Amino acid sequence: MNQQAQKDKFRQIVENKFQIYNSLFMSLPYDKMTNIGMLLPFLYQESKAGYENRESPVEILEEFFSNHTDLQTEEEQIELLFKIVQYIERQVVLFDSIEDAAFNSLHTEADRGTISNLDEKSMQFHQKEEVQKMLEKFSTKIVFTAHPTQFYPNSVQRIMHDLRSAISHDSITQIDMLLQQLGKTPFVNKVKPTPVDEALSIIYYLRYVYYDTIGELFTKIKSTFGENGFQINKDLIQLGFWPGGDRDGNPFVTAETTWQVAQELRLAILKSYYSHLKFIRRRLSFGGVSEILKQLSDDLYAAIFSGAAISSEHIILKIEEAKGILIENHNSLFLDILINFKDRVQIFGTHFATLDVRQDSSKHQEIINLIYEKHFGDEKVDDERKFYELIQFVSEEKLEDHEEGLAKDTLKNIRQIAKIQALNGERGMNRYIISNSEAVKDVMNTYALFKICGYKEEEMCVDIVPLFETMQGMANSESVMRELYQDDLYKKHLQRRGNKQTIMLGFSDGTKDGGYLKANWEIYTTKERLTKISREFGIEVSFFDGRGGPPARGGGKTHDFYASQGNTIANNKIELTIQGQTITSTFGNKEQATYNFEQLITAGIENDVFKNSKKELSKEERKLMDTLANISYQKYVDLKNHKLFVPYLEEMSTLPYYGKTNIGSRPSKRGGGDQLNFKDLRAIPFVGSWSQLKQNVPGFFGFGFALHKMAEEGRFDEVKALYNNSDFFKTLVLNSMMSMSKSYFPLTYYMERNEKFGGFWKILFEEFNLSKKLMLELTGFETLMEEEPISQKSVKIREKIVLPLLSIQQFALMKIGEGSANTEMYEKLVMRSLFGNINASRNSA
Repeated sequence: MNQQAQKDKFRQIVENKFQIYNSLFMSLPYDKMTNIGMLLPFLYQESKAGYENRESPVEILEEFFSNHTDLQTEEEQIELLFKIVQYIERQVVLFDSIEDAAFNSLHTEADRGTISNLDEKSMQFHQKEEVQKMLEKFSTKIVFTAHPTQFYPNSVQRIMHDLRSAISHDSITQIDMLLQQLGKTPFVNKVKPTPVDEALSIIYYLRYVYYDTIGELFTKIKSTFGENGFQINKDLIQLGFWPGGDRDGNPFVTAETTWQVAQELRLAILKSYYSHLKFIRRRLSFGGVSEILKQLSDDLYAAIFSGAAISSEHIILKIEEAKGILIENHNSLFLDILINFKDRVQIFGTHFATLDVRQDSSKHQEIINLIYEKHFGDEKVDDERKFYELIQFVSEEKLEDHEEGLAKDTLKNIRQIAKIQALNGERGMNRYIISNSEAVKDVMNTYALFKICGYKEEEMCVDIVPLFETMQGMANSESVMRELYQDDLYKKHLQRRGNKQTIMLGFSDGTKDGGYLKANWEIYTTKERLTKISREFGIEVSFFDGRGGPPARGGGKTHDFYASQGNTIANNKIELTIQGQTITSTFGNKEQATYNFEQLITAGIENDVFKNSKKELSKEERKLMDTLANISYQKYVDLKNHKLFVPYLEEMSTLPYYGKTNIGSRPSKRGGGDQLNFKDLRAIPFVGSWSQLKQNVPGFFGFGFALHKMAEEGRFDEVKALYNNSDFFKTLVLNSMMSMSKSYFPLTYYMERNEKFGGFWKILFEEFNLSKKLMLELTGFETLMEEEPISQKSVKIREKIVLPLLSIQQFALMKIGEGSANTEMYEKLVMRSLFGNINASRNSA
């Protein structure tokens, strides 16, 4: 489908439908929301015209109140604004549902990155054979992190699911009823969700989206590439899970939380098997087979409702028994549905998704220091010696020796890992991730904690995963891994784990620390260095990307990003985190999830089988990348070192409000204390705050300046050649342009007049204009996102929907800054509009 055809199709089945259903939506009799639908266009027009005339949000809202309402008091005005926010939240759900329902009509099997498209490429026998070999060892893994910034209650999620279905069938009556239900259903939790609540929110998707999606996709790949008895490896598509195990992301996670979430994951998959088996038994009603399946059903029932032990091996054994009788006595009738069931058991085991544990390295150091002092006194020794002495001399630490707190809870959690593995299988929990890894001790402290919890070497069935997320961490990573690979204790541990090492690289903190271009290039070259050293020591390394949702944190064209990596980077696995809106907008229903899983799988295969010279960077291109990245980095460092950088975010953005909302896993900063400093800022609130301002600084700042310096030196043609010759650089440029397309500086034109921050705002605005101008020149585009017409139109409509919401949020922030007597209500308005803005943009989780 050409670009014009794509635009026409989008207009017909998304844009036009939204206009139709939105008019229906406007006339619905919502409690306390009467006439909002008629007022909203006026607020949009006042906002659009006002910002073009450089008016402030306060001026725009005051004109709106004066021209279109007869409200007399500030309290009445605030009440109206809350109603408008609630109305827009529901408009966002309507547009999401329409766009999601149109997904299959906007994407086809012929699209780049689909399995069918890949099969076309591999029609030659030798290529198909290479694809099969790749599928024997390759795996993809999506790791769900906490879902709080789009934390719709389950009741709203179900409405969204039904609304998508009704829209797909153009059922006006059903849509009308669901929109009425949506209007009367609360969107925000009255109390802060617990970590278990967050986990259950995502487990909902596991059961009702991913169980069927992954099972059916696995069958599709087998039928496409599984000739001649070839078997696809069961780890080809995996799921990971952080809610309930991620202590660094959520300070409220405890050992009890982890245990409970592990059980919920186990129960969820067993319930899925039990339900699936009901359907299979309706078909396989034959003598000998039905009895075995009835017994298996009873076993699953007992495991679900009585807590009886059951393993995936037991389930598969029963399936194999039934399969044998089916083949021998019943002409293999309905054999395919039994094999499909077996495939799912092999994929999901009794764990459904692998629950990871994550903790910050500094927290582990606190615990190590505490235990060391208890056993050896306050002798002044280097941290590098402490873990060795504890490993050598402390056989088991008693929990009762510790008061309730960090140390006791950490030790309790490490001890229960073996119990979780006994119930959920080793695949249920087998990784311990160390945030902010910068030294050997950060990994070995974790090893020491397992030892002092009483684990023998052969019992430690857990991979220790360093997360190098800062610029310093990535710079240290090669020497850290070299030392670990040579350490006798760690070397033996790796041997017991099959000489496999997973290394996580955190894009979010890297971008926060070094800026967009430098962070991307640093991750790329760090992967190259770590691949080389791992191969040197005979270690199979896998990279796990903490990439998140928005372009500024690594979203955008995921397929293109991974397909652009050359042979200098290990390519046996693609693994990345997804969170917030990315779960619902990219993997939120079967059609989207199937498409995007295929994109990941084919990216890895294309990279390995279908060679592309545009993936390999020449020596000269690498030098140019270094130059661009370093210039960009210095420009970004100058910005973050500006004395007004943190105060600007603290006083002019929504940053302080992330920690106040009912989203427990997103505190604004690490550590305690009232003082806000750059180092402690959490990456998600950091990036999200720029997005709420519609400035998206982490996605472009420094890039334009680097291009400008190249142009000044007469080297812009070299950069153009790099763009045309390197898929990697091209992907960086396009993703940055996507981030800029979601920026809207007119919203904050008024800040230019601010006595304190006017000059700082101007620095941001000038860099945005410079980046946009030079990237358009570099690509030859006339508009941002020109090569993605569907996404471009989607962004445009979303920005139109959300503009009044942005006006309300900025209005409230300005009123808070003025010291209004209604500050408390304005703060609630900021927080409520924060959710709506995030959900509408689908890129700020």
